[in-house]
Amino acid sequence: MGWEYDCAPDGNIALTGKLVWTGEAEFTLGMAFGRSLHDAANTLFQSLGNPFERARQTFVTQWELTRKRITSFPSALVEHSPLLEASVNLLLAHEDKEFSGAMIASSSIPWGEEKGDEELGGYHLVWTRDLVQCASALLAAADVSTPLRALIYLAVSQREDGGFYQNFWIDGRPYWRGVQLDEVSFPIMLAWRLQQREALRDFDPYFMVSGAAAYVIREGPSTPQERWEECPGLSPSTLAANIAGLVCAAEFMRERGDAPTARFVVEYADFLEAHIEPWTVTTQGMLVPGITRHYIRVTTPWGSDGRLANEDPNHGILRIPNIPDWEQSQFPAKDIVDAGFLELVRYGIRKAGDPLIEDSLKVIDAVLKVETPAGPCWRRYNHDAYGQRNDGSSFVGWGTGRAWPLLTGERGHYELAAGRPAEPFLRAMEGFTHGVGLLPEQIWDQADIPEQRMYLGKATGSAIPLMWAHAEYVKLLKSVVDGKVFELIAPVAQRYAQGNTKRKPMEIWKVNRQPAAIKPGTLLRILGYAPFQLRWTSNNWATQMDTASISTAIGIDYVDIPVALGQKEPIQFTFFWTSAGNWEGKNYAVEILASR
Repeated sequence: MGWEYDCAPDGNIALTGKLVWTGEAEFTLGMAFGRSLHDAANTLFQSLGNPFERARQTFVTQWELTRKRITSFPSALVEHSPLLEASVNLLLAHEDKEFSGAMIASSSIPWGEEKGDEELGGYHLVWTRDLVQCASALLAAADVSTPLRALIYLAVSQREDGGFYQNFWIDGRPYWRGVQLDEVSFPIMLAWRLQQREALRDFDPYFMVSGAAAYVIREGPSTPQERWEECPGLSPSTLAANIAGLVCAAEFMRERGDAPTARFVVEYADFLEAHIEPWTVTTQGMLVPGITRHYIRVTTPWGSDGRLANEDPNHGILRIPNIPDWEQSQFPAKDIVDAGFLELVRYGIRKAGDPLIEDSLKVIDAVLKVETPAGPCWRRYNHDAYGQRNDGSSFVGWGTGRAWPLLTGERGHYELAAGRPAEPFLRAMEGFTHGVGLLPEQIWDQADIPEQRMYLGKATGSAIPLMWAHAEYVKLLKSVVDGKVFELIAPVAQRYAQGNTKRKPMEIWKVNRQPAAIKPGTLLRILGYAPFQLRWTSNNWATQMDTASISTAIGIDYVDIPVALGQKEPIQFTFFWTSAGNWEGKNYAVEILASR
């Protein structure tokens, strides 16, 4: 018995697939692949040299190891929750086998039937957000080794400035070069969770953590893209991730013995937290009669010159990029909503049951909720155009935004935090699965169109499986088992939701955020990215002060100016840059708002 083969002119072996019978009654067929004939032959005979039964038992043992990862769930639950095991196995399968820790968003290309070979990206890329979601889900399943590999992979993929690209190939090359500030904070939270489980082993994430924290402080609070990867501005979900990430970063710094930098970082988190409602809650809501105050998707504060213009959520126009017609793509920002504010509860920044949260949920349910045979699901935001078209045909450049199963999981987490049953949301997610248990990115949310294979509550042509959705299911199941939200961060909840820490009112002035006015009694903190001396006055230069900046370990200097309750004149200042030895050559002013 043997193969017949041809040798191509370039030296490669071309197998014909023809077996030559030599008369033996019994034979063993071995097949191996390699980069050369020698490589393949060595692999083949190494395999044949290992007894079959031993190889079989090794395979079975390793296959069953995945079940042993689910040790944090009751065995009876595992037996009756086939989606749990399928989800964990899918998450593990989406880690690259050459670049350890690189977990892609999906092995699919959304609406792949409409794509050609020129479609390079698909979802087989690494998104920092999706990777951390997946690693956190495996952490919920008592797997600490995979999340640690993911964290190390992120650390070596981090940019020199502390940020992360929007997404990248498994070898670290950036694909889309946008920046989303929540993606900079997620690795910090993953590092903190691994530290809490004493699972960092010999890896020290401090350099990555401090670099990411510095980036968030320098570049925020407005993000170039929020979590739906489209719009710039002040986003509740991005602010939630940044606040939680900075508090976790401060924990690392405090343990490292750098209390001053830890205090500076957490005080910036306090500044963000104090501005959540002024930045992202409209008081002029018109989507639901009687509810004028609710969270919006994103506030757009930028002027035509790219500088900060207006942080008022009641003003500003939001352009939705996935609507191709420019005129039809623009809406008042206060009228576009999503459920991203639920991240505030998930991490412990706001309490579940807060009247503002509950009112915002009523708006979300009225505008975005879809009822299906499996249970409720939600669209991302109103006027979304990323999804299957209304006639059931594929999304190609434009379509209609459909419901996302992962949002059902996020709502389930909130309902659990609010003391209400979360099991219906688990059952709904299970009902949204396709085939062997694959959770899609989106489901069809209209009447059935059988000729297009579109059925209410079932998968569209979007990405399937979407690992973020499977991760959300695993975490929700873990949260239900434990009776508490898995991703709640204790020091965050203690500081904000539980109100255990007194905080002073503060405004931040920096080059990319220059507030025009502040209230009396507020601490004005001036940030710079090199040592400086601030020359400032509170009485129109009748007198002046020279104050040397305070340095931190993350490359940010600052000067604090306490603004008295009786202050009326503007605070004016200029910079002398110490290392360069020169003055800024420009005066700045912050007006004082009239006391009420």
